Amino acid sequence: MLIAIDAMGGDNAPECNVEGALSAAAEWSDTQLVLVGDEARLEPLLKNKPSNVTVRHAGEVIGSDEEPVKAVRRKKDSSMVVAGRMVREGEADAMISSGNTGALMTTGLLVVGRMAGIERPALAPMIPTLDDVGVLALDLGANMDATPQHLVQYALMGSIYRNKVHGIAKPRVGLLNVGTEPGKGNELTKEAYPLLEALQGINFVGNVEARDVLTGNCDVLVCDGFAGNILLKTLEGTAGAMFSLLKEQFSKSLKTKLGAAILMPELRSLKGKMDYKEHGGAPLLGLSGLVVKGHGSSDGNAVKNAVRQARIALQAGLVSSISKEISGK
Repeated sequence: MLIAIDAMGGDNAPECNVEGALSAAAEWSDTQLVLVGDEARLEPLLKNKPSNVTVRHAGEVIGSDEEPVKAVRRKKDSSMVVAGRMVREGEADAMISSGNTGALMTTGLLVVGRMAGIERPALAPMIPTLDDVGVLALDLGANMDATPQHLVQYALMGSIYRNKVHGIAKPRVGLLNVGTEPGKGNELTKEAYPLLEALQGINFVGNVEARDVLTGNCDVLVCDGFAGNILLKTLEGTAGAMFSLLKEQFSKSLKTKLGAAILMPELRSLKGKMDYKEHGGAPLLGLSGLVVKGHGSSDGNAVKNAVRQARIALQAGLVSSISKEISGK
């Protein structure tokens, strides 16, 4: 398999992408990795380049603050757009980017192309849970608004992903809401509930409140991108604040420092549970090719894990499985 990496995307680019690619190439020699970006900046970082890593020159970069549609249409030689074109034309089986989320969504729609039967692709990251199984949540930011039918498609795509990529036989699908009763919520969730309940092929378990997400009471969480992105940023912010408070408390005295030293392995394990770097990235489900969005602050480890994630999805035939289910063919 061949995976294109947008080498210029992300806060720590291109170093993090090169580091992640080299690490992934060493672990999976059967996978070809193409770093797409400015050759003059990439080559000096690849002094000991393995045979399964190559560079594809792209002379432009889409910045994090650029308007997505304009940037994608004007910068046809940007690393992100070139990687997307490689997927569309069959030169690559998948692409990974930690760059501008809106631009990547636009690249997915305008360059890679939307899957037949899908109205809106969805961003589907994994949210860590206390039982270490995690919950796949979608949509968490690709589309701010959604219709009940969009949520139905999210539920179906998310269920297929958890089955094919994570091996869960009957993934439990929940609808993010303000209460667990069927009649709760706004017009969107009230209309979506009976549609999800009647949908064949998914294991719908009803409404799920935000406070219960981390307890792992569902495997797939369905919501519109506005509510989903607020949920994600709240969880990230809370986790960051919690670890900052712990660090402050453990640094107060010799006694607390000794306690921290004793608890350090457990604290590292706890932090690892909440670390986005361990999950690698979020697939954009509903496109005609595999596109994985890495966190903007990704380091080399996160990029490597995004490659691992893409490999598993390709081996499981994720895109074709969703396409067959949606089209009924």
